[in-house]
Amino acid sequence: MNPSRLAGRARGLRRLAAVALLAGHALAASAADIVVGQVAPLTGVLASTGRDMVLGAKIWFDHVNAGGGVNGSKIRHIVADDGYQVAETVRLTKELIDKENAVALIGFAGTANVGELQKRGVLEAGRIALVAPYTGGEVLRAASNRHIFHIRAGYADEAEHMVDHLVTLGVKKIAVFYQNDGFGEAGKKGVEAALAKRELKLAAAAGYERNTDDVAAAVATLRQADVGAIIMISVNRPTAAFARSYRAAGGSAQLFNISVVDAGQLVKLAPLQATHGLGISQVMPFPYSDSLPVTREFKKLFARYAPADAAISYTNFEEFIGAKVLVEAIRRAGANPTPEKVVRALETLGSHDVGGFSVSFSPDNRIGSRFVEVTVIGRNGNLLR
Repeated sequence: MNPSRLAGRARGLRRLAAVALLAGHALAASAADIVVGQVAPLTGVLASTGRDMVLGAKIWFDHVNAGGGVNGSKIRHIVADDGYQVAETVRLTKELIDKENAVALIGFAGTANVGELQKRGVLEAGRIALVAPYTGGEVLRAASNRHIFHIRAGYADEAEHMVDHLVTLGVKKIAVFYQNDGFGEAGKKGVEAALAKRELKLAAAAGYERNTDDVAAAVATLRQADVGAIIMISVNRPTAAFARSYRAAGGSAQLFNISVVDAGQLVKLAPLQATHGLGISQVMPFPYSDSLPVTREFKKLFARYAPADAAISYTNFEEFIGAKVLVEAIRRAGANPTPEKVVRALETLGSHDVGGFSVSFSPDNRIGSRFVEVTVIGRNGNLLR
């Protein structure tokens, strides 16, 4: 075998081993196990987000399995890495449905990625639920998307909250920095709609290409625009790159981003002087507090099941809540759950309290929550409410 092929095979084996370890996927699993599939970006520009997504779900699944499972069966959490590539999301989802016989899916990332599943009818053909996707794209939240169950507010909700906050403070010249794909366009449209509601228009907009952190052109455009605030619809690496370059170029606008970024990662990727004061809208309760039963439970189980080098984040907390909701639906689906039974259990869930935070679904509603609040990166790099 030639060296390049051997190296490629070694990389593939390492990736497979890492994914299996992360998911806690036992090689000798029982045929009676309940398979929950997750496609996540464990490599590429969204890798840190993907790892947190998987970890949050895994913590709850590990806890459930340690207590005997669901209706006598253990949950087998199978994870596949799509590298944030749309085609891979589709291929791997089909494998989880057709080859692994998944009962449900949890926590995929990307508006464009999940949107392609809808476009191709993958979830509908599998009659399978996708719970807690890591996206707030409005196109995915239409009533016709019967198989997607959102536990987070949408990008339009986040944009409305941020624009209202800024306009209340007297800031009306607002620009958008966005990822040039379905995700970025969804967020940009949300900002435009929120501004139009107040008879305002977007002052400027600049994009960057998906799966890169090449933001030089966007920095130049928005620095020249001289706006009061920039709302960023971007993931961790390009967000950090933009903040670093924009501040270095003398840009002084207030920077905001939506909930898909992680403050801890931004502080690692960019100097604190570039990220200090950056506002981030959040769609989950503050996970670092002991004020809610669910946050206390999460911190306790995180200490028990998470790797020693892992840190609590909004992302792993969100998927922890998503896993709690899904497990409750699987429990209600009975001793022999099928994808259709789980869908039915989810859509009749009603208002379900996971510990001081409620998610509500019905046959006519797949948007479980519209909770939004704004946090800020403080002087020491910690996230403040």
